Amino acid sequence: MASTIFLNLKRFDISFDRGGINRLAPSAQWGPTLGSALTGLLSSYSKETRFVAFLPEAHLIGAIQASDADVISFGSQSVHWADTEIGGNFGAFTTERTANAMKDLGCLWTMIGHSEERRDLARLLSLGGATGKELFGALHRILNEKVLAAQKAGLNVLYCIGENADEVNIRTSLLQNQIEAGLAGTDQSQVTLAYEPIWAIGPGKTPPTAEEIASIAKEIKSFTDMELVYGGGLKEENAEAIGSIGSLAGGLVALTRFSGEIGFYPDEFATIVENYTRGRNMS
Repeated sequence: MASTIFLNLKRFDISFDRGGINRLAPSAQWGPTLGSALTGLLSSYSKETRFVAFLPEAHLIGAIQASDADVISFGSQSVHWADTEIGGNFGAFTTERTANAMKDLGCLWTMIGHSEERRDLARLLSLGGATGKELFGALHRILNEKVLAAQKAGLNVLYCIGENADEVNIRTSLLQNQIEAGLAGTDQSQVTLAYEPIWAIGPGKTPPTAEEIASIAKEIKSFTDMELVYGGGLKEENAEAIGSIGSLAGGLVALTRFSGEIGFYPDEFATIVENYTRGRNMS
């Protein structure tokens, strides 16, 4: 089974003096520097593994132009739920990132339902008075419309699912409901699932062991045949063990260094890929 390594670079382009962690390049050169670096580092792995990087849209064009499409694809960090249409809305979506716009920029993928997107949508809905099942239903109607819009534009979707610390005891039913509600009526053959253990993500949290990840992956695969990757963070120390989990088809990377000069470093990303590949070859 082919693997896909996803890279979510959030807003890692922000400078130190504004509270960011950008050590890659000045902001104007961030996209092309990244695209060139990833192409060079990942070329030797491109036949056995697909690579997809999700970038803030300001940097997509430069990164795509500087990279080799045979080595790495690019995608957007979610899309709007509505879009342009011939004979219809021609683009009245101020502030929004539409799927057609991302497709025209050169994206092949988008990521929808990341825990941070879910958190922000839930906050807006709660400000409007939604709670409990009402909030869950409204949130997933929005995510579902985003997936449908992405697929209509021809984008592949990485759809994130996961539970927080208060939901671990209802994990199975929760994840099933997230999939059923968020992906209703979609082409699930063009969707890859990313499992995020939200309870384990962040400073001071204890990450799940490879055995725990394998058990949860087996649980998820018992009720879906969609490709599944680990969305909790591939790291240098866990990538080999996660690569050896046969029910997983890849993983997601964000930061490569979590202490000291925290940030994303392309050469460290290549080490993570190397470790993952070693585990994959042993499985």
